[in-house]
Amino acid sequence: MRPARLTVLTAAAVAAALTAVTGCAEKGGSADGKAVKVAASDTACEVSQTEFPAGKVTIEVENKGSKVTELYVLFPDDRIVTERENIGPGTKATITAEIKAGDYEIACKPGMKGDGIRQKVKATGNGTAEKRSPELDAAVAGYREYVQEQADETLPAAKAFADAVKAGDLEAAKKAYAPSRIGWERTEPVAESFGDIDPKVDVREDGLEAGQDPAKDWTGWHRLEKALWADGKIGDEEKKLADQLITDLTDWQKKVGQAEITPTSIANGAKELLDEVATGKVTGEEERYSHTDLVDFKANVEGAQKAYELLKPVAAKNDAELAKQLDTQFAALNTLLDKYRADKNTYEFTSYDKVGETERKELSDGVNALAEPLSKLAAAVAK
Repeated sequence: MRPARLTVLTAAAVAAALTAVTGCAEKGGSADGKAVKVAASDTACEVSQTEFPAGKVTIEVENKGSKVTELYVLFPDDRIVTERENIGPGTKATITAEIKAGDYEIACKPGMKGDGIRQKVKATGNGTAEKRSPELDAAVAGYREYVQEQADETLPAAKAFADAVKAGDLEAAKKAYAPSRIGWERTEPVAESFGDIDPKVDVREDGLEAGQDPAKDWTGWHRLEKALWADGKIGDEEKKLADQLITDLTDWQKKVGQAEITPTSIANGAKELLDEVATGKVTGEEERYSHTDLVDFKANVEGAQKAYELLKPVAAKNDAELAKQLDTQFAALNTLLDKYRADKNTYEFTSYDKVGETERKELSDGVNALAEPLSKLAAAVAK
């Protein structure tokens, strides 16, 4: 879950680094060749077209406000079609997505909080983009299999964590905590597309909505993380929370197969995973009590790399230079991460509170170097 505030860089600084690159010339557009333009501010979300042709759609967002914002295209039931987070004040972002015919809402979320300022829109026409190539069909099938596999593998790992909590074994619960999150972190954009699940299992205390009571409304991994590391105790409430975590993750496991997955959603999801790293892991916000941020960091990168590898046959054909850049930057970031673990075959990383400011800056630079070309992947596969 992306945190609302940052400790190493300001939200605006991180957002600017991440989103300035997305305003570049990404190819693609709506079926009539015109992008849907969104002017976001602290009080408005102005959409240039409330109706546009279904298919491959380009959305150009400009944040004219003073707060970092997010842009979502939502189904009527609030499932996410596509999104772009961390759009800093004065910056622009371009999103390429496949949108079927139907009714939707575009939501701007100034401050990255709440339900956002919403505008109803409609995609019209035959409801789909042109027929996909066999390579893209294979990428979608492969990614669908991957996210289901990650959900299936997460559940037993989470049960091991929950069992340790319910047994009152503090040290065993601490040891099982980070491994239980790997599958979720690899596929978080898909998990977040089911809007009701992510707030239950992965929200930080400062990510709760206005009016929510942490004592009653805060559930999931990070509530338990605080109990284990900050409070150093396991009580009856924590044991109930462990059971609730398994219930919610089981719900996620069952819903994963229903997710809307397209080539552009896979590509945009890879970029979102890098945003996750930049705004939560590099800053130390995500795992502020356990300091297991580098485990999440690695899982996010792995998920992004899997998405890219599935799309690479088409991306390399359409933009060979982009594929070359992505190969180079993924390799560089993985090499950098390997500095923080003794064995490349394990997920035992250095505790993040032991990573100094200089090293964190190096990690941040590595993430930004990958995020720049990765922001162009959706447009490359949509050509």
